[in-house]
Amino acid sequence: MKKTMTTVPFEETAEQKAALEAIIEKHKGEEGALMPMLQEAQDVYGYLPTEVQTRIARALDIPVSEVFGVATFYSQFLLNPKGSHPVSVCLGTACYVKGSGLLMEKLEELLGIKNGEITPDLKFSLDATRCIGACGLAPVLTVGEDVYGRLEPNQLEGILAKY
Repeated sequence: MKKTMTTVPFEETAEQKAALEAIIEKHKGEEGALMPMLQEAQDVYGYLPTEVQTRIARALDIPVSEVFGVATFYSQFLLNPKGSHPVSVCLGTACYVKGSGLLMEKLEELLGIKNGEITPDLKFSLDATRCIGACGLAPVLTVGEDVYGRLEPNQLEGILAKY
């Protein structure tokens, strides 16, 4: 799955900025500092905004493209914030053969966003996921911690309305 950068404006608190500076100072000069810096920065921000990647690149005196390359290579890193109600559609084999691809298409239409994006109001984010271990309920999606199974596209609008 291709990762794309968010169009959500970057907002940072003084606490986040201080935490990032401490992370950079803690790891600066260490061999292999990039990975722990990115992991800890994501813990602070919830994702890796371009501005944070740029600061880390400058601190390590490496190109931003190298930081971005690492952030996009590893699935643990997020380039977009999560909505207050993250929606995940299982695209594992059992769910996919039962129609989860159609669920994803309908959610993209209803939310006006694509896989990996967040709504402008920051309410919903949409992500594909692999097997969540509920194959007997296929096709499955989650909204936060809530699991919905045996779904059809015409049920999605009602589910979203709950949130």
